[in-house]
Amino acid sequence: MTGYGRGENETQEKSFTVEIRSVNHRFCEVVVRLPKYYIALEDRIRKLIQEYVSRGRLDVFVNVTDRGRGNKSIQVDKDLAMAYYNALEELGETLGISDKPGIIDIARLPDVIITEDVQEDLDLIWPVLQKAVEEAVTKIVEMRTTEGSRLREDLLMRTGRLEQYTETIAERAPVVVAEYREKLKTRLKELDAEIEIDEARLASELAVFADRSNISEELVRLRSHFQELRTTLSQEEPAGRKLDFLVQELNREFNTIGSKANDTAISSMVIKAKSEVEKIREQVQNIE
Repeated sequence: MTGYGRGENETQEKSFTVEIRSVNHRFCEVVVRLPKYYIALEDRIRKLIQEYVSRGRLDVFVNVTDRGRGNKSIQVDKDLAMAYYNALEELGETLGISDKPGIIDIARLPDVIITEDVQEDLDLIWPVLQKAVEEAVTKIVEMRTTEGSRLREDLLMRTGRLEQYTETIAERAPVVVAEYREKLKTRLKELDAEIEIDEARLASELAVFADRSNISEELVRLRSHFQELRTTLSQEEPAGRKLDFLVQELNREFNTIGSKANDTAISSMVIKAKSEVEKIREQVQNIE
């Protein structure tokens, strides 16, 4: 499901801002972008977010504002500076130049002043950053929970429609064999008015047709899937993968009914049902 969360926390020297954006995804994919100094904390951030979210792609942006001198230290090589100074003085005497080398001139020479990265204690930084991440992901969960409630109502409504289509099919199914029997007798009479109908042969043909078009097992399984679907939607834990499976099974059962029914009215109901199942499938992709 989609969502956005922002969290902030700070120390005396640093301010941490965490932004998380989530979009639909079949699995849980957490992509973390943070300054290189804190790259070692990436795995901790990912694991923390996965404790809250089990499905979706989440892009995590960590920004750090340094109010101190930053992550750099400045080192002065005094011996090298003195060596440069003496060499420049000697050069001046040789060339007959009386100017003394200035401090700026010396500082600009190679390796006199060196800047180095300061290695921070990430174990001290982590509790501060952790609080900002938790604040952001909590807001994501709140948004996803609100969206999930709306999706649940929509899925329950569509499940109700599927149950209606299924019961209409169940009422129609017993009539199909009787109508087929009448159609066979009518066709036989149209072939030859003098022909005598073999009731035993007719009964055998009807038995084969009835067995081939029997959809009672599919109807039982559909009702079971509807019950499981409602139960799953009433639970609090993540249900996206289970709903994925149920939608596949619903589609399978309606496909089987459509191929076995040999009836226009039932086929019409199957088409409507499959359309509804497809809408449910699209919605399920948004559910954690």
